[in-house]
Amino acid sequence: MVPALSLWLPVILSAVFVFIASSLVHMVLKYHCTDFKGLPSEDELMEDLRKYKIEPGEYYMPYIADMKDREKPEVKEKLAKGPIGFMTITSSDHEMGKSLGFWFAYCLLVGFFTAYVSGLALGEGARFMEVFRVAGTVAFGAYSLALIQNSIWYKRAWKTTLKYMLDGFIYAVVTAATFGWLWP
Repeated sequence: MVPALSLWLPVILSAVFVFIASSLVHMVLKYHCTDFKGLPSEDELMEDLRKYKIEPGEYYMPYIADMKDREKPEVKEKLAKGPIGFMTITSSDHEMGKSLGFWFAYCLLVGFFTAYVSGLALGEGARFMEVFRVAGTVAFGAYSLALIQNSIWYKRAWKTTLKYMLDGFIYAVVTAATFGWLWP
């Protein structure tokens, strides 16, 4: 067993390397450019939505407060008529720096849990591939598996989810290689 706190260097460096890899994925490879579509008459729709002064948050339409209401004729009609949608509204002061800071903190958190589980499973002197397998599995789970829920429950396109899971695989390989390289 290796204490997680003794793995501080691979935790920090894996977060730095994943941060760099994610920057390359989004700024160089650009395969996420097709994840979202523009709406028809976007300017008019945005102007109309501004009238309602919608607070930042997550919205579902048509909104159904109680699942029993799905049996009501008027709710069935709304659902049949459509559209059905999930919408996230953010404030106008969206700052990329703040999001990048949270992303780096998340990468550190993934690194810490990777260190914790790998440290429980492996002892000092473990071979590179042993460390790579355990650390990679933990990191892949952290970066990828929860994304599947968005396609199941919120109808995110499976193609988009699979692209983000590919990102997670890349980040897991980077994390695993860093832990394998720096394992005590």
